[in-house]
Amino acid sequence: PATEIRVERLLAIADGLLLTGGHFDIHPSHYGQDVVARMDRVEETRTKLELELARLALEHDLPVLGICGGMQVMAVADGGRLIQDIPTGNIAHEQSNDPAEASHSVRIENPATRWLPNKLEVNSTHHQAVQDCGTRLIPCGWSADGVIEVIASSTHPFALGLQWHPVLLGQLEPYHALIAASSA
Repeated sequence: PATEIRVERLLAIADGLLLTGGHFDIHPSHYGQDVVARMDRVEETRTKLELELARLALEHDLPVLGICGGMQVMAVADGGRLIQDIPTGNIAHEQSNDPAEASHSVRIENPATRWLPNKLEVNSTHHQAVQDCGTRLIPCGWSADGVIEVIASSTHPFALGLQWHPVLLGQLEPYHALIAASSA
């Protein structure tokens, strides 16, 4: 739960970290900006906890997988920034069909191809996206409209962020990769 806890104690007993998404936005103040576009619900306590967990996991080489908002947390924790609202830039990215169905393809490059194929059909339930990744993470997967869909690290043993929800599509490879990295 997102309460006042010692993050170091949590990570000391963890073999890996899974950052899930949620129906809330990361407030732009966490990446040095003011609100300039659509802002949905904010869960500040959870956001602060997840940012600290992600920052320490990246610093201490703890395997970490970020899904949707979890990918955004990874990027912000690493010093990156978000696009506050993709449609504000005149890009229609959020799908209207069932998220258990794919809505577009993603082209994937190294280092993420260590764990994923070079192309996947994915879903899209987000209106925010990673603009830049920070210092340790790099973009390595994009949709045709240019939205960053995958981030990873070439130096961290396992740090992978995916903008979609693979479990809804039966894509279990990212979770298997987290488990393998956490068991090593």
